[in-house]
Amino acid sequence: MSSRRNAIPRRAHKERAQPQSRKKFGLLEKHKDYVVRAKAYRKKEETIRRLKEKAAFRNPDEFYLKMIKTKIVDGVHRLESEANKYTQEELILMKTQDIGYILQKLQSERNVRNCFYIVFMVHIRIAFSITFDIVL
Repeated sequence: MSSRRNAIPRRAHKERAQPQSRKKFGLLEKHKDYVVRAKAYRKKEETIRRLKEKAAFRNPDEFYLKMIKTKIVDGVHRLESEANKYTQEELILMKTQDIGYILQKLQSERNVRNCFYIVFMVHIRIAFSITFDIVL
């Protein structure tokens, strides 16, 4: 009996159209439209509730350095750019100091290499004089 009832096509229940007198108020909201709107509303409410709870439990003494170094641009925290931090004169001074530091390190490496060379030559002379009994 029930299989015959399931075999008969059922009538499709359609949602009503917007009455002509209410066309000025825009489209009639259908159930699926309401469901989407309600879910979005509940999601926003939950987000606001979580943010309020987080703010309530916040430690007022909490501090991070990025609180100083960031700016809010279009509602998003952005680090201040490092590009314009120094003036042109300061950049030139830093570059010359860097070059001076590199030259100083290069000179010290040469001195160390020369010292090793001198020590190496002394050891060779000593070893040579010992093996051949030559007094230098």
